[in-house]
Amino acid sequence: MNAHPALLQWPVDASDVRGLALWTSAEIAEATCGVASAAFEVSGVEIDSRDVIEGDLFFALKGEASDGHRFLDAAFAKGAQAAVVDRPIAQPHVLVADTFVALEALARASRARTEAAIIGVTGSAGKTGVKEALFAALDRGSRGRAHRSVKSYNNHVGVPLSLARMPARSRFGVFEMGMNHPGELSALTRLVRPNVALVTTIAPAHIGFFSGEEDIADAKGEIFEGLEPDGVAIIPADSPHYARLRAKAERHAGAVIGFGLAAHAQVRLLDAVPAPGGGTLVTADLGDRRVCYTIAMPGAHWVVNSLAVMAAVRAVGGDLGAAGLALAEMEGLAGRGARHRIAASGGDGSGQALLIDESYNANPASMRATILQLGATPARRRIAVLGAMKELGEAEARYHAELAEPLRTAKVDRVILVGTEMAALAEALGKNDAQTLAARIDVAHVATTAEAAECLAGKSAEGGDAVLVKGSNSVGLGALVRALTGREN
Repeated sequence: MNAHPALLQWPVDASDVRGLALWTSAEIAEATCGVASAAFEVSGVEIDSRDVIEGDLFFALKGEASDGHRFLDAAFAKGAQAAVVDRPIAQPHVLVADTFVALEALARASRARTEAAIIGVTGSAGKTGVKEALFAALDRGSRGRAHRSVKSYNNHVGVPLSLARMPARSRFGVFEMGMNHPGELSALTRLVRPNVALVTTIAPAHIGFFSGEEDIADAKGEIFEGLEPDGVAIIPADSPHYARLRAKAERHAGAVIGFGLAAHAQVRLLDAVPAPGGGTLVTADLGDRRVCYTIAMPGAHWVVNSLAVMAAVRAVGGDLGAAGLALAEMEGLAGRGARHRIAASGGDGSGQALLIDESYNANPASMRATILQLGATPARRRIAVLGAMKELGEAEARYHAELAEPLRTAKVDRVILVGTEMAALAEALGKNDAQTLAARIDVAHVATTAEAAECLAGKSAEGGDAVLVKGSNSVGLGALVRALTGREN
């Protein structure tokens, strides 16, 4: 049978000569200064024995409360090909002095061998969504040759793990980097060594560990310290901390690109209108050209996020057309905007209510944006289940109380507040309702997610309602979402 002409013309890439294995035992031993017990090849890297799949390399890391060596049997039972250990074992392994140091060493080896263009993403809000959008855009335009950190693997363990998982054949790599203390990003970015460093926004997240937003901006600006020579810094032009970020970026970057609505933005929003099929139709000015694309994700914050995505895709030589298609198809992430239809009786008779899952994280900026998006969502009634925002320091009560204004603006009908920190908001809503002629918000304040579930069940959502669930991850509102949707994850 003759091959299809399109297959005969399929472009050949220099990296096609690379082996298909993620790592060989010899490569792992060389990178970690370890000793391999046997010759083997692995197709993945894992640190949690529960998540091991066939062919993985399991790192037996030691934590404050546990030792990964205790779970070696479980890892091999699930299909681990080999392990990195600090003591000899019967199964195939690489013996090292310190398994965490070895993980970092393998991450450096991965970064050293790759020819991929690397993007580092940080910010007080939106970094996981932007990371996923960048991956979707670059993966679509590169025949599946993009790599990214999964979930929110953005800390001192997650970043090296994500790097160690990057295939040598990758053309693009996208890595999320988080922090809640000064100096953390500095170490992570020097490991990632991005060609492009992107800051999504600056907001009072983790402000309890800082003296103010200016200190947060300085800490986020650490991401520029690891930029490769002639690297590109991408920063929010509308931020009050733009000048501060730009000054930091200019010390390390070959080029600085601002994105947003401001006149000085190099990637600037020209127009945003509701798209006929839902989402937003965006027109953006990239300086030498204009682009028009659709965003499936709702919300003004996603309009601005999309500008950052376009700026980064262009900076690494990606396909802007593929980026536009990816944004048009992108759905909400679990805990970060996923939308579900749940069974509901009464109401408008549709038999369904809309559940908006924002349960993974919350800070004052993301809370305000999400509440206002709830207000823009067509619904018979709007219900908000809001969990406490953590790590806000001495201004904690004020930040919570200030959510009363967006709740009223969004015309939310009912609010269930979860956690002791929400007492300030409950009080503010009570005071505001007594002083206004607007419709009163039905407010319930409870201590736990279990109580919130009982409260919601007592006055359940009805047909046509929209229910927003949002709070800091430690509040545990993800369990409420899983209960409402009947999903395990």
